[in-house]
Amino acid sequence: MVVSQDDTASRVGAEVMRDGGNAIDAAVATAFALARDGFYAGETAELIAREMAAHGGLITRQDLAAYRAVRRTPITGTYRGYDIISMPPISSGGTALIQMLNILEGYDLAATGSGSAATTHLLIEAMRRAYADRAQYLGDPAFNPRMPIDRLTSKAYAGELRLTISLERASVSSPDSFVWPTEGNETTHLSVVDGARNAVSMTYTLEQGYGSKITVSGAGFLLNNEMGDFTAVPGLTTETGLIGTGPNLAEPGKRMLSSMTPTIVARAGRLVMTTGSPGGRTIINTVLQTILNVVDFGMNIQEAVDAPRLHHPWLPDQTRYERWGLSPDTRALLAQQGHAMVETRGQGAVSAIYNNAEDNVLEAAEDRRRTSAAVGF
Repeated sequence: MVVSQDDTASRVGAEVMRDGGNAIDAAVATAFALARDGFYAGETAELIAREMAAHGGLITRQDLAAYRAVRRTPITGTYRGYDIISMPPISSGGTALIQMLNILEGYDLAATGSGSAATTHLLIEAMRRAYADRAQYLGDPAFNPRMPIDRLTSKAYAGELRLTISLERASVSSPDSFVWPTEGNETTHLSVVDGARNAVSMTYTLEQGYGSKITVSGAGFLLNNEMGDFTAVPGLTTETGLIGTGPNLAEPGKRMLSSMTPTIVARAGRLVMTTGSPGGRTIINTVLQTILNVVDFGMNIQEAVDAPRLHHPWLPDQTRYERWGLSPDTRALLAQQGHAMVETRGQGAVSAIYNNAEDNVLEAAEDRRRTSAAVGF
């Protein structure tokens, strides 16, 4: 039996019980139902609408009542025998992550080694191509029903892209072309694994620091400024990194594209690791490198999180690398290949847990780039 002051919440909990769930499952489902109605249709909704009206905002009670969270099927792929389970559109994270892993699967990264010029060159070229496809194709599925997700995440397409990568020279990113020649930081991620090895990888965001910097009077929470993730100006894509492609243009009722990449890695049906990070558009590449560090380079989970990172976003056509992350001779070799390298202070803040099945131990990593923590209990 499930009892709540709200009839809808009680009905949701009862349905969970009838479908075989236990009392805890029913309680969680009831709580979520209560939260939804309380936030989007109750007193909190009235407070939000009042705050909007007082400051010339656009969101109304009707907008809040009409909002529905959409339950989506995770996007999946494989990498060297590991199963990759990540976030589907409206996030670009899972699609780009699997595309880059598919490209890199065709190279022996363990042989070229972590941090070498050869490996770094391949990472940059994979990032460049995935981020270009992100700009060209990805957006809200409700407004972009023909997104070629299956093709973008296919091994065959990755093979085609590898044919366009020269091992000696950097490609050139252009705002005028997606064709390759043949040759907010205020995001939070948490990873949780329980004793039965059930895993949760969750990323959420306010976009910039303190979001819009507006607190809803009487409610005590901040409003985000996530609208900044929409394409800013239709048709205006520039070499400085402003993206003006069509799939992510702002429209009424549309959800903006994100880069959130909460990811679970498994093998033969068993958990291997869970990972994710804040960091805006750098998130996808941060998660990519964490997985490569474990799978290809044999690092333990703390080493994988500590290892230096880099980011190439397609545009601007430059690679940002963490200070001390690349040796002077590696940077010199990359410059000879045509890569523009720019030093940056830090990238991301990974939250990751590794399932050491051999010793039956969960190993968690703290990312010391930002305030973070790994806790076991």
